Amino acid sequence: MTTAPLRPRPVPYGQPGHAPAPITRRVNGVALVFEGGGMRGAYTGALVRALLEEGLEFGWVGGISAGGTNAVNMVTRDTWRAREAYLGMPLLGDAGGWGSFARGRGYFNSDRIYHHTSAEDEEMPVDWPALEASDVELVLGAFRCDTGEQVYFHRSDMPTPAELLLRAQASASMPLLMPVVEIDGAPYLDGALGPGGGFAVDAALADGYERLLVISTRPAGYRKPEEKRPEVYRRLLRQYPAAAEALIERPRHYNTTLEDLERRCAEGSAYLYCPDRMDIANGELRYDRLTTAFEAGLAQAKREMPAIKAFLGL
Repeated sequence: MTTAPLRPRPVPYGQPGHAPAPITRRVNGVALVFEGGGMRGAYTGALVRALLEEGLEFGWVGGISAGGTNAVNMVTRDTWRAREAYLGMPLLGDAGGWGSFARGRGYFNSDRIYHHTSAEDEEMPVDWPALEASDVELVLGAFRCDTGEQVYFHRSDMPTPAELLLRAQASASMPLLMPVVEIDGAPYLDGALGPGGGFAVDAALADGYERLLVISTRPAGYRKPEEKRPEVYRRLLRQYPAAAEALIERPRHYNTTLEDLERRCAEGSAYLYCPDRMDIANGELRYDRLTTAFEAGLAQAKREMPAIKAFLGL
């Protein structure tokens, strides 16, 4: 078992070990899309590190929920945070768990995670200067509970760290397990409730991208099962009936998106990266299990990199 330190020790950006990865290739005409999946993102966070170590930069990067974390780390070119954004979570002491849920903070304590870990002197600092220096389009998706709309936030909607982190928090606020997040007075939940089922593919297509590199957190062939007790969701989310219906319909939306992606892969316009296997759940907070997932993801990312680069024409 991997032994964890008692507390994560932040490595301020700009120092050795936490500097933006150099760019050697700009990938034009291909959108990079990260699926969410909570802590399953530790596995695909390893692919972020591998892509950055290859020197690759994409002009458009989008994500929903945990995919938003990977998207931010990709745009800031942060190989250190690609790992620590996940493996640092159990070390915070108050990042989440059922005790956090019972206290009304949510299974993941998103106020702590998004608003009290990301500053320069905190545990998992986001390299804001690197983000400001980048011209990459960063897109995060969240679901508006009162209207049932899928909302995509672009760079112009997130000009400050506080505005970016608030939208990332909304994108990752899992229904029933985490509180609703308000943005400009409107209630939001996890963007996976939208018609894309958790993939920001529709946003990439709307922005004119016809070629897609899509990063899933589920093994190939996975399909989401139908919800068996829709009345429970309608009762628990009675304040937001549009969110309840979206949660009930999510398996259909998710599976439809996967079928479309598989068709695009067969046509050669998409590459769908799927974990060889996924041994952790979205709520995993054990350091050793997250470490194993990240290391397995890194091994697959390095093994699969030639195929990814071939799709990108590199």
